Amino acid sequence: MLRTLLILGRVSNLPTVWTNLLAGAVLGAAFAAEPVRFMAPDLATMLLLILAVSLHYTGGMFLNDAFDAEIDAAQRSNRPIPTGKISRSTVFLLGAGQLLAGVLLLFAVSAAAGWLGVALAGAILLYDWLHKRTTLAPVIMGACRFLVYLIAAAAVAGPAETPVLLAALGLWSYTAGLTYAAKQESLNQMGSLWPLLLLTLPLIIVAVLSQGAILPILILAVFATWAALAVRRFLRRAPGDVPRGVVSLIAGMALYDAALISIFSAELAAVALAGFLLTIAFQRVIPGT
Repeated sequence: MLRTLLILGRVSNLPTVWTNLLAGAVLGAAFAAEPVRFMAPDLATMLLLILAVSLHYTGGMFLNDAFDAEIDAAQRSNRPIPTGKISRSTVFLLGAGQLLAGVLLLFAVSAAAGWLGVALAGAILLYDWLHKRTTLAPVIMGACRFLVYLIAAAAVAGPAETPVLLAALGLWSYTAGLTYAAKQESLNQMGSLWPLLLLTLPLIIVAVLSQGAILPILILAVFATWAALAVRRFLRRAPGDVPRGVVSLIAGMALYDAALISIFSAELAAVALAGFLLTIAFQRVIPGT
């Protein structure tokens, strides 16, 4: 049962949520109207943020399977609900409970973080409900990751300033691009590659915000190379290439976070890089899609 729950929650991707939060907190503190020193995170705040937003993530993934149970029965019969390992109603209850718990924990951090948590829960529900019905689903999923940056910034420094919004826009763009790819996964081919151009916006944003600093540019080069190798799988289209490309792009989120964090702290950037490696390791054990 434990493995079933881990698969439902796609927990292998959780380190990217944690690095998103770290990046949002660092950027929020650095660019605040009254700058906040954030060389070392407030442990209690960060732990609450990590737990709360992790619950948003896993709850959303549970609900994704619950909403898609009928489609999965036809297209992905190895998923936990179609195989009978867990009932659809149980998955609905567990998913909703996790979302609610995540929102309540964010209100324990601050009112601003709590209301942004409500917005995140709403975006997650909207995506899970509509993602098989609308071509705008990647835009909605991108909004989910966008809000993670804003939640972290609000928790440590208040409302996000323009540079934080710009960085969050880069994460939105990247997420929208890889979500488009994920939507094609069951076909094992890419009907159109143009949305993957969205993956390039984060490169531009890091280059602008870093103002030519060496470490961010070095990490950016690694990020660009990693993303290019993932996109190459989509172009090659060999069996299994699309799902492998998708999970690679998900792991790459942590590299984007690391590049942004390194503008202000090499030590915390190393934490984000560790999150990247952890994601890759976890994906070898628990499927990332």
